[in-house]
Amino acid sequence: MPSNLRRLIRTSALALAVALPAAADWSEIQARGTLRVLMVNDPSSATFFNLDTTSEKKGFDVEILQGFAALHRLKLERVLVAEWPDLVPELLAGRGDLIAGQVTATAARREKAAFTQEVFPSRTVILTRKPTPRVTSLEQLRGMKVGTVKGTSMAEALASVLGPKGFDDSIPTGNVVDAIRDGRLQAGAWGLEDAIRERAKDPDLELGIFVGPPDSLAYGARKTDARLLSELDGYISNMRRTPTWSRLVVKYFGEEALLILKRARDEK
Repeated sequence: MPSNLRRLIRTSALALAVALPAAADWSEIQARGTLRVLMVNDPSSATFFNLDTTSEKKGFDVEILQGFAALHRLKLERVLVAEWPDLVPELLAGRGDLIAGQVTATAARREKAAFTQEVFPSRTVILTRKPTPRVTSLEQLRGMKVGTVKGTSMAEALASVLGPKGFDDSIPTGNVVDAIRDGRLQAGAWGLEDAIRERAKDPDLELGIFVGPPDSLAYGARKTDARLLSELDGYISNMRRTPTWSRLVVKYFGEEALLILKRARDEK
């Protein structure tokens, strides 16, 4: 092989190694002794990931992942990310091993990352607050000032029925309900899991129609980390067959949550 060709191959290989994110396969995670989980610094996601580490309620996802980590003698390390659109890029850049903390496994995210099986059923629901009436049709929704948070699965769901410019996506992370309360929005698109939690605290909030298809909250990893995904899938599958999952749902979302989640799955 000519020397100039060998140099070109070595240079290309080096460039590729630099461009690719640091590997974090299962053996490396075990050797490190920590499972690094990327989560968005979003107070509204406290039900899944509580920023207050001293709280007894650490979060739905945190409790599940702590159980998984303990089973494999790993320490759970939470790595905060500033905004939702940064979540997958930070994963691909090697800052963490997983993304979690109320993450919807959307089609757009699946193009870049691989996801576990469903951890929690989800769906985008239209939320209003009395005296604004409950939204029961798309026609009614199109005549309202509606919005959500940019870069989220809720924005994707709204865009599918209203178009990419048919709603306000300038609402700051975690402020959808505040925007409804102070009149910036007449209606907001929000994850069902958050809507259930907020309605329990504020009975004037109304859960209207669902937009977009049923979704799943899950944990994401790089597509190359097949062993990590396999281990997580086995753990989640076993947990869903025991009372543990239902107990956590009731603990974090209330007694009616299981029935509401079933309705979200059944309604077209």
